[in-house]
Amino acid sequence: MACPVSQPPTRDRLRYNRLVLDRDALLAELNPPQRDAVTADDGPILVLAGAGSGKTRVIAHRIAWLLGVRGVHPRNVLAVTFTNKAAGEMARRVEELLAPVGIRAPLIATFHSACVRVLRQHIRHIGYPTHFTIYDEDDRLQLVKECMRELDMIDRTWTPASLVHRISAAKNQMVSLEEVEQAARGPREERVAALFRRYQERLAQAAAVDFDDLLLLTVRLLTEAPEVLAWYRGLWTHVLVDEYQDTGTCASWEMPTSVLSEGRRSRRPEGCGRSRKSARGIGSSPELAGVAHGRLGSRPSAGASTTGSSSRSRRTTARSSSRRRITWSSPASTRIRDATPCT
Repeated sequence: MACPVSQPPTRDRLRYNRLVLDRDALLAELNPPQRDAVTADDGPILVLAGAGSGKTRVIAHRIAWLLGVRGVHPRNVLAVTFTNKAAGEMARRVEELLAPVGIRAPLIATFHSACVRVLRQHIRHIGYPTHFTIYDEDDRLQLVKECMRELDMIDRTWTPASLVHRISAAKNQMVSLEEVEQAARGPREERVAALFRRYQERLAQAAAVDFDDLLLLTVRLLTEAPEVLAWYRGLWTHVLVDEYQDTGTCASWEMPTSVLSEGRRSRRPEGCGRSRKSARGIGSSPELAGVAHGRLGSRPSAGASTTGSSSRSRRTTARSSSRRRITWSSPASTRIRDATPCT
């Protein structure tokens, strides 16, 4: 007589010889729009929601759905956000969801820490040492002060903080040193450009990069080293971006764009954001998904409005089919509409 086969716990069920999450249990605490976002098929998606409406819950459950229900390997999922606190909270939620079936969480990190991982392995392709030092804000301010003394910029025309801001703004907008020098008009701008050059020279001498360089150099690496780009396109088939509307700088916008813009149909980037801020698409990838609240649009032009009140928004919505947009302001007030793909 055959031995009876023990049944898995009620939260779990056996499929393909491994425990996977019970989809009904996973979705039980979500409202209909949240479930729609969590269970969406391949293709770009943007979720718009207000503060406190469960955006982080959606992105955590989406990760659990991918790994615990659809069987995506953790190494193929990347989730990025802007602060260590937010990354830690998202990781905690994902680990709690995946703990019943013993699946490890994927890489959940800030933009900057994810870029550090990439650069530590591959930055040699663009001529930097892999043992580079990372300068924090205090280090950067001190270095600017030293450069100001070297260039005799010690009058009250400039402050170290204002010059740090100028340098950071240029890097975040991906404006090169040469472009800054060419755009300089008049003695004042020329001196700022000279300080920018001296600052970069001092960084190179110290084998150091600043926080803005982490994003900028990652974009440069993925642009100039096609073999590295191909590697990460094959590795991260699902990318989730928290606080999606905050990818406002060119560097933070271009980093995921570089990985995703020519991906396979199965690639699934996703994201999360707050109310009353603009959310941007990640390149032209048809596999984009995001969670945010605000105006949807690709860089630099805006796309459909979240309100859908204008005729332009209605026309845009009607001709779209490749990305769903899911919006909710509270569990009692929800709307689900299609949204235009990024262009």
